[in-house]
Amino acid sequence: MPGQFAIGVIGYVVAVNLLAYAAMVLDKARAENSSQRIPESTLLNLAIIGGSIGTVIAQQTIRHKTRKEPFRSRLVGIVLLQVLVLIALIVGLVVTGSPETLWQFLTF
Repeated sequence: MPGQFAIGVIGYVVAVNLLAYAAMVLDKARAENSSQRIPESTLLNLAIIGGSIGTVIAQQTIRHKTRKEPFRSRLVGIVLLQVLVLIALIVGLVVTGSPETLWQFLTF
C-alpha cells in the first residue's frame, strides 16, 4: 500500500507539473498571437496545487512572465511555502519514524 501511494503522489506531481508547463507555453503563444490569454490566477493556481516546478521551468526556458509583477513575486512565495512544507514533512518523518505515525500525529 505505501508503494502504491508513493507512485500515485509521483504521478500526480509529474502530471500537474506537465500541465503547468504546458499552460505557460500556451499562454506565451497566445500572447505572441494576440489571442485570449490564460488568466494569471489559473497559472498561479496550477503552481499552488503542485505545479510550481513546471511553472518555474517554463518561466526560465521560454522566458515568459519573468519580469511580470505581481506574478513573479507570488510564484516565488508559492515556491518558498512549498519548500517550507516539504522541510516540515521531512522533519516530521524523521521525528516520528514512519509516514503512518506522522499521519496519526497530524490527524489526532
